[in-house]
Amino acid sequence: MSKPIVTINPATEETLDRYPLMSDAEAGDAVSQCHEAFRSWRLEPAAERAKIIKAIGKALRDNKEELAELMTKEVGKLKSHSVQEIELCAGICDWTAENGPGFLEDEEREVENGTRGIITYSPIGVIYGIQPWNFPAYQVIRYSIANLMAGNGVLLKHAANCTGSGKMLERIYREAGLPENLFTVLTIDHDQSDRIIENDLVRGVTLTGSPVAGKIIGEKAGAKLKKTVLELGSNDAYVVLEDADLEQAVKMCVMGRVYNNGETCVAAKRFIVVDALYDAFKDAFVEAMKAVKTGDPFDEESGLGPMAREDLRSDLHEQVEESVKKGAKILCGGEIPDGKGYYYPATVLGDVEPGQPAYDDELFGPVASLIHAKDQDDAMRIANDSRFGLGGAIFSKDVKKATELASKHFDTGMVFINGFGLATPNMPFGGVKDSGYGREHGGFGIREFVNAKAIVVVSE
Repeated sequence: MSKPIVTINPATEETLDRYPLMSDAEAGDAVSQCHEAFRSWRLEPAAERAKIIKAIGKALRDNKEELAELMTKEVGKLKSHSVQEIELCAGICDWTAENGPGFLEDEEREVENGTRGIITYSPIGVIYGIQPWNFPAYQVIRYSIANLMAGNGVLLKHAANCTGSGKMLERIYREAGLPENLFTVLTIDHDQSDRIIENDLVRGVTLTGSPVAGKIIGEKAGAKLKKTVLELGSNDAYVVLEDADLEQAVKMCVMGRVYNNGETCVAAKRFIVVDALYDAFKDAFVEAMKAVKTGDPFDEESGLGPMAREDLRSDLHEQVEESVKKGAKILCGGEIPDGKGYYYPATVLGDVEPGQPAYDDELFGPVASLIHAKDQDDAMRIANDSRFGLGGAIFSKDVKKATELASKHFDTGMVFINGFGLATPNMPFGGVKDSGYGREHGGFGIREFVNAKAIVVVSE
C-alpha cells in the first residue's frame, strides 16, 4: 500500500495530519465525474456561474480565520499574510464575478463570405492544475476561479505539505453552491499525476512550479497535444536609480524580499543599485534586514516565519554557501539557527556576480542579492541578464522615465514602479523566458482554456 501524505508544521516540526493516496481507479473516477459535472456546468449562463463565483468569495471570507490558521500551520507563513492572501482570493472572486461574463460574450464581425461572423468563447472541459505550497489558497484560486467562470471543470493536485488547505478549499467551494465534482482535489503521487495528464477527458494543464517541472509537464502535455499555462518562478530584479527616494526604496525592498518568508515567485530577489546611491542603500538595507524579527508565525511581532520544509531551507543554505565560495560576502544573516523549526534569518549577500547562485538562480527564501551597477543603462542590462522574466521593479522619482524603462526595456511580464506587489485581480499575471508562458487575472485567464470558435452565417 502507498504511503499516505503527511503534513508537518514547519515551526514546530510536529505532524499535523495524514491523507491516504487515491487508488488509480479512484483518481480516474474523479476525472470522469468532473467531466460529467462540466457537461452541465458549461450550459449554465455565464451570469449564473458568476453568482456562484461571488458566493465562493463570500464563503472564503466567512471561513477566513479557520483557513488562515491551517495555512500558517501547514507552510509557516505569518498568520497576517495568510489572512491577506484569503482577502486577495475573495477579491479575485468578486472581480471575476463582476467582469467575467463580459469576457465570454459573443463578438460579431463583418465577413466577406457571409452576412455576419460570430466569435463565441466555449469552455473546453476538464482543466488539471498542479500547484505549489507557497500560497496554499491563492495558487488554487488563481486558475480555478477563472476556469470555473469560463465553464470548465477543475482538478487540483496540490503540494503535499498543504493538502489540508486544498481539501478545505474543496469544502468551501461546495458549501458556496458549486455543483458536486466540478472542483476536486486529487491526493495522488507523481506517476498518477502523469496518467491524469494523459487522460483523454483532461483538456488542459496548468502548473506553477520550477522551470525543471515546467519542462517536464509541458513535454508530457504537449505529447498529448494539450495546451498548458506555466508559471515557473523568477529571479526578479529591483532596480534602484540615482533619483530614487532612498527611504521608500529600502522599505519596499525589504518587504519585497521577506514577504511570505521570502518564498514568493514574483518577489524582490536581486537588488541592482546604481553607483551614486549604492553605499547609502547598502547601509540602510542591511540594517533594515537585520531588524527583521524571525519567530512564531502566529506572533504578531514576528516579521519572518519558518521556511515551509527542512529540505527547502537546506537547499537555500547551500546556494548561499556556494555563492560565498565564488566570491559573494555575507552582509547579514546566512546561518541556520539552533532549535526547532525550519527558520532562516533575513540575509543579504554582497559582491554578487555572474556564476554565483545568488546571481544566476532563484533563491526561494529570505536571501537578498545586492548588485552594484555603474549607471541606469548598466542596471537595466543586469536586470535583463537572467533566464527568468516574471516580475521586477524600478525606483525613481521620475515616474515617466521609470514607466518608459519598464515598458520598453524590462524583459518581464510585470513591473512595479516605486513599490512591491504580488498580484492584482484586474491586471495580467505571468512571465516570459524561463518564467513560463500564459497569463492569469485581468480576464486573460478566463480565455486561456476556451475555444474561440468562429461561426459564419452565410445567409439569413
